[in-house]
Amino acid sequence: MSDILIVEDEPKIAELVADYLKINNYSTHHIAHGDEVLPWVAEHPEVKVVLLDVMLPGKDGLELCRELRRLYEPMGIIMLTARVEEIDRLLGLEIGADDYICKPFSPREVVARCKALMRRVSLAAEDEAVSDDDNALVLDGDGWRALAGGKDIGLTAIEFQLLSVMMSTPGRIYSRDQLMEQMYRDHRIVSERTVDSHIKKLRKKIADTWPDKEIIHSVYGVGYKYMPE
Repeated sequence: MSDILIVEDEPKIAELVADYLKINNYSTHHIAHGDEVLPWVAEHPEVKVVLLDVMLPGKDGLELCRELRRLYEPMGIIMLTARVEEIDRLLGLEIGADDYICKPFSPREVVARCKALMRRVSLAAEDEAVSDDDNALVLDGDGWRALAGGKDIGLTAIEFQLLSVMMSTPGRIYSRDQLMEQMYRDHRIVSERTVDSHIKKLRKKIADTWPDKEIIHSVYGVGYKYMPE
């Protein structure tokens, strides 16, 4: 059984990442061709995290991410890319990726991101209620989960960070630049559209549980704020 699937067509990178993950007691499996990913996952649906390169022979990483997210929720997906154009970041996150890691990267960073995502995925798979209060929105920092009335609303790591920042000071207005600074500590280059995209998805996930509540408010020309009702 493999904890982490590494989908990477550069053997040296795949081997280096696998070695670091194994040192940290994770079992891994490596696939180098995009067309082999879905058949393998169908036989090993227990895999918790996929490290998915964007550029692959056969099906590319963006197409695979879209299909994996549709078929295997709550599997964690981290995109690996050497292309730093903003559109790649935006597309990757909009089709369901939990996070991005840009090449060249530190293997230790990959391990840290996988650890955090593994915790969230493992906890999301458990059918347990942390709160019975239908009006409570609770953040579980250890599992990177947001629970509305005890139900995990299925946030990505970036969405969780965004919500956590705003919930830390209810009523405070955060500009997009301030939110990006909190969300992307590695100083990656992103556009304001990226924050707006995350906010849109975050609102939808909250609305799916609380259709009559609006707790994230837009402040025209400034940014966003969290205001519990």
